[in-house]
This record gives sequence, C-alpha cells and structure tokens, in this order.
Amino acid sequence: MLLLVLAFLGGVLTIFSPCILPVLPFVFARADRSFRRSTLPLLVGMAVTFAIFAALATAGGQWIVRTNEYGRVVALVIMAALGVSLFVPAVAEWFMRPLVRLGATLRARVQPSGEQASPAGSVVLGAAIGLLWAPCAGPILGLVLGVAALSGFSTWTLGLLLAFAVGAAVSLAIVMLAGQRVFQSLKRGLGAEAWLRRALGAVVLAAVVAIVFGADTQLLAAVQYVNTNGIEQRLVAVLAHPRPVRAAAAFTGAGPSAASPRVPLVLGAAGDPVRPSRASAPQVQQVKLDNEGPMPSLSGATGWLNSQRLTRKSLRGKVVLIDFWTYSCINCLRSLPYIEGWAQKYKSQGLVVIGVHSPEFAFERDLSNVRAAVGRLKLTFPIAVDSDHKIWNAFNNEYWPADYFVDANGNIRFHHFGEGQYGESERVIQELLAEAHHQQLANSGGFVGDSGNGAEAAADVRQIGSPETYIGYARGERFDSPERLRIDRTATYSAPLRPSLNQWGLKGTWHVGAESAMLEQANGEVIYRFHARDLHMVMGSGTGKPIRFRIWIDGTQPGPDHGVDTNAAGFGTVTGYRLYQLVRQRGDVEGRTFTIEFLDPGVKVFTFTFG
Repeated sequence: MLLLVLAFLGGVLTIFSPCILPVLPFVFARADRSFRRSTLPLLVGMAVTFAIFAALATAGGQWIVRTNEYGRVVALVIMAALGVSLFVPAVAEWFMRPLVRLGATLRARVQPSGEQASPAGSVVLGAAIGLLWAPCAGPILGLVLGVAALSGFSTWTLGLLLAFAVGAAVSLAIVMLAGQRVFQSLKRGLGAEAWLRRALGAVVLAAVVAIVFGADTQLLAAVQYVNTNGIEQRLVAVLAHPRPVRAAAAFTGAGPSAASPRVPLVLGAAGDPVRPSRASAPQVQQVKLDNEGPMPSLSGATGWLNSQRLTRKSLRGKVVLIDFWTYSCINCLRSLPYIEGWAQKYKSQGLVVIGVHSPEFAFERDLSNVRAAVGRLKLTFPIAVDSDHKIWNAFNNEYWPADYFVDANGNIRFHHFGEGQYGESERVIQELLAEAHHQQLANSGGFVGDSGNGAEAAADVRQIGSPETYIGYARGERFDSPERLRIDRTATYSAPLRPSLNQWGLKGTWHVGAESAMLEQANGEVIYRFHARDLHMVMGSGTGKPIRFRIWIDGTQPGPDHGVDTNAAGFGTVTGYRLYQLVRQRGDVEGRTFTIEFLDPGVKVFTFTFG
C-alpha cells in the first residue's frame, strides 16, 4: 500500500516536470469537448496503455523492446493524422467514422438511448499518448520501476505502474478542467472556432515533428522548471522511514533509481563537502541521541567472516556499530579506514563493529569474492554476509554506506548515511560507551583520522564534476557512440566523435546486458569524458582468465597521473571482480577524455566512479 501511495503521488508531481510538456498539445486539442465523454476516456486510455507497456518492458526480452519501438511509430502516425484532421474537417470525419460507428454499436448494446458522441476516439488518442509518454525519472519513479523490475510481470507490477500513471492523469485532469473553461472563453470572445482548431492542429503536428527528430528532449533539457526531486525525496523519507533521516536532505546527485542507491559524499550545513578530518581534535558538532527502536535480527546472514555467528542476545551489554557496505562501492571503500579504526580503538572498551555486506552486483553474492575482498582490505571486524538482503530489509535500509549505532540495551540510538561526518560518528560511539559504563569516556588518543590509501583515500570532492555512471542498460545513461545501444545482444560500436562532459561510448564488439557490458573480441575500448581527480572502474573477467588493458588520458600515456592499478605507461590487468583505480591526477584537475583498451576479450565492465 505504501508503494502504491508513493507511486500515485509521484505521478501527480509529473505535472511540474518538463516530461509532461509534449503531452499537453494532444490533451488540450480536446479541451472544448465533454470532460466525461472525451477528456476522461483520453486520460484512462493514456494511463492504462502506459501501465501495460511499462509492465511488459519490465519483463525484458528483445521482442518487447521491438514492440515498444514499433508502438512509438504507430503512436506518432496516429498523432500526425489527428493533427491533419484538425486542419481539414472532412479528414476528421473520415478518420473518425469507423470509431464513431464502433462506438455507436457499443453504445447501442450497452446504452441504447443517448445522443452524445462516442468516447472511442478519445480512448485511441489516450492510448497513443500512453505509448509516447516518457516520464522524468525522479526518485519515486526510480523506486517504482526498480520494484517492478525486481518483481517481474504480474498483477502487482501492473497495479504499481498504473498507480503512477493514474497520478499523472489526475493532475492532467485538473489542468484540463481549468483549460476547458479558458478554451470556451476564447471561443466566445473571438468567435474563431475554426482558427482555434487549425492552431491546435499546427501545435500537434509541430510536436510530432519535434518528437521524431528528438528536438523535444533538447528543448526540455534547456527548460528551467520546478525540480520535484526534493519533494519526492521528502515524501519517501516521511512515508517510508518513520524514524528521522538526518542526512537525507544533505545528499547530492540523483535520488534512488532502484531499491538501493549508492550515496555520494555528505554535505555540511552550509552545503560544503565534509572532508575526513586529519587533525587530532577536529571541530565536532553536538549530536542528539534518539531511541529509534530495537535493533533488528541478524539471523538473515548467509554466512559470517572473522567471527562466529552473532545474535542480539550475544551482543546484549555491548555497544554495536552496524555498517552496511559492499566491496565494489567506492563510497564504502573510502569509509572503511574509519570503521576499521573504530573497531580497533574501542574494542577493549566494549564496542563491537559488524560489517553487513549487502551486494549490489551479482558477482558480490559470491562468498569467495567477498572473502577475498575482506582479506585484501585487511578488515578484522566481524562481517555478516547478507547475500539475500534479509538483514538489509530487516533494517529497512536503502543506502551504501549506512551506519546504525546501537546502545548496550539493544536499541538503535543514531544512524548516518553516506560518507563524511566521521568526528560526529565517533562522538556517538563515545557517548554510547559512556552510557554503558556509567562514566565519562576520555578521548585521549584523539579522533580516528584518514589512513586510507589508493581507492580508499579521501576524495577531492571540490573537483568531482562527474557522477557514478553505469554501463549496463538497466541504469545506463549518457551513451554517446554513433550507434544505438543494442540491449541483450552482441553489436559493433564506434567511438564517440566529440563526447561532452560525462558522456561515454564503446568501441569494438560488445554484448550489453542489464548490469554490465562484455567484450566479445579483443581490442575493444570504453571512452569517457570526465572531470575528477580519480577515475575508477568496476570490472571483472568473464572468462576467468587475466585480461590485459591499457589506458590513455587525452590520447597520451598517463605518466604520473596513473592510478594504483595502472603504471605510468597505462598498462594493467583485470583479474578478479572488483573496483580498479585507473587514474589519480597529480596536477590541475580539468575535463579529460579517458580511454581504456582491452587487449584480450572477455572483460565485463560495470560502472565508473570518481573521487
């Protein structure tokens, strides 16, 4: 029910987003007609068609994709024909005659009396709009589509998508009721019904042309409009999280596009990035401890590393820090030096740190991969392997990294999402330990500082101008190769000619799946235009064999700007599935074009991250 409410409210908010603009000309073309017999059927047709096609799309499969593409062409043809019909009444009469006849037959069977026009034409127009409609991917729609994709095609999936579409239809209906009065007033004042019909026809045809040539997306990208992401995030926070989420308002970047987004660096009260403190006594804000309820069970763990199985009963009397992480997440990697530091520093005083490894990608579900990552990262605290996300769901968690602070009585007293504010988190640990021992805890050794190296080192957040970018089609965006991205099939691509900032492309023969792209033939490339000090890629070998690669920055060897997983000439090797640091710029940071060429086939590339 909660998801249905969120989906409906997310649909209502689309009226304030530019994605609704291409729909308005077609909707207002019927503003002079009966709401019940024209506008309402149109909106119903639009909502139902969108919900059905969106639900089918979640089932995946190339034939669904082709169906959706062909459906778009059919929709454009219908729109163009309707636009012409507004110009020429004879064409309108000819075009609508079969629908009117069908409507008359249906009306005669269902309701023999009555003389109003059939709503069948409005339903067809609404269905065409539903095929064309592409709502803006805000946090709520991301949540809706994420749940739909996980659930697959079902009555529940259809209902969830329909709730979003109905929300949009309701907001359009409100606008239509106001627009209908404006339309009638113009007709009475100007006496220009024919002129209005032709004007509407011209708008409809212009909209069709714009959609065909992609001008609508360019126009909408330049439009300054009300950003509803903040409103949607607050709705998610209020409805989905009964306990307060302090850091939610400080997140940067896009909202959740699936059920479990990675969270970027947290900002301070003034909006400035919070860097990990290297000082022995940083300025730490006072924290307020609340009682957020008992700590959920850890029984959902599929295994434990560095420890025997831990339970709420065995942890009673201990202060517990629960840290949700996954080993390919750059934000998690940069916070781990602090987590490990706290575990070592406060272990003798009664702190138990538990890392809950909840995977994002399929390869992170492999216990051997997790065990190798824990060893490589030199983590000593207990790790609960949460491959089925049971602990994740028990905590109602949505972020990597996420820290929950539990007192000696087993109650959650504080939580923090994302990187940063390490001093405040350590102060929480000290206060909970002081409560447990009924005495003031002295911090004679100062606060744990930044000790990370390589990818674990603190990011230069002031220089980051590139977002995390996924290669798989499920969450991929800003693809700039001349060829269209081919979903779940092998295709040959060529490099982008002049990629703009944060655009990327492929070169060579690749098979693009939902999570990753796999190189089918040697000497394939990935190109990305980025702005950041550090560039990382999550990669692995799909063949189980080492895969050689070489990188370039603006067409030259990286030299001193190479990362820990490359040398000055740009060479490196992909072995296991993990995050690889490929670039760390030593000089001035500016927009650069990154190219990686894989000398052997079989590599799988998942995502770019930056620091």
